[in-house]
Formats: sequence, C-alpha cells, structure tokens
Amino acid sequence: IADVLFGDYNPAGRLPVTFYKSVTQLPSFDDYSMAGRTYRYFNGDVLYPFGYGLSYSRFAYGEINMNKTQLLTGDTLQVKIAVTNTGKFDGEEVVQLYLTPPPTSIINPIKELKGFQRVFIQSGATKEIVFTLTEKDLKSYNEIKGTYSVESGEYLIGIGGSSDVFSIARFVWLY
Repeated sequence: IADVLFGDYNPAGRLPVTFYKSVTQLPSFDDYSMAGRTYRYFNGDVLYPFGYGLSYSRFAYGEINMNKTQLLTGDTLQVKIAVTNTGKFDGEEVVQLYLTPPPTSIINPIKELKGFQRVFIQSGATKEIVFTLTEKDLKSYNEIKGTYSVESGEYLIGIGGSSDVFSIARFVWLY
C-alpha cells in the first residue's frame, strides 16, 4: 500500500460494474428486462463507467486500424491501435475493445466488451495493441429463432480505457 501511496507502484485495477449518478437512472426493481441495466444496455451519463480505473499515468489512444472494412463468413478481423503513455510514470493500461451491433429487430446490447489487454507502457513510449475478432465474436442470441446468429449490417468498434471509449471505427458484415 505504501508503494502505491508514494507513487512507487502504479496500480491498474478496473471497475467490474457501472456506478450510476443517481438511483433515478435505474429501472423499476420489478422490471426484469435488461433495458437500462449494466453498461451493455444503459444509455446515459454515469458517475464511473464499467472498466474505469485510476492511474498515476495518462494514456492517449490513436486511431483504430483494421485489416478489412467488410467481412464475409469465415473472415477474421484484425484491429490495431497505438496507445501512448503520456504521463510521467511508467504504468499499466487495460485496453478494452467494445462492439456495437447494427440496429435490428433483436434486442442487442448497446455495446459489449469483446476483448481486453493489460499492457505495461513506459513513460513516453507507445505500444501497438492488436485484437482479433472472428464470426463467433459477432454472434448475438436471437430469442425468436432460439439460436445465435450474426446480423448483417454496420458494426461499431470502440477502444478505450473503459466502456466510455476513446476511439471508434466501423466495419460491415456481409453474408
């Protein structure tokens, strides 16, 4: 604890829940739908977003680069982003990738965590982070059909240090 307090160790813990600004933002207790619950279905301002954490360092996110912008069955999407430690201290960052599916008749999450990487970055240094997404990562459960499937359309990828992402890119899933 002393190392953390005196800046000799730079922690990188993250919140596993969302802290809302007020209980008035939450749906009724007897409403069992997911609408308005968790970072996946909540659309509003929060006190601390899912995945939020503090550090003695600051991290800057570059633009997202992808190997493709249109995918077909069997394709793999490589997503790259440069993360720079702009702070005075060496530190760890938890780089998080979120996926937003296209709007459909299925009730899909607003965004969903699909990958994360804990990386150590020295002060002033930049690291390239690579995520790989497959068709499996794009599947959502269709209650009407009773199966998992991939919806065709435009998906959003968001990358940042929490569910309140910093960089956004788009790709299209084609059958």
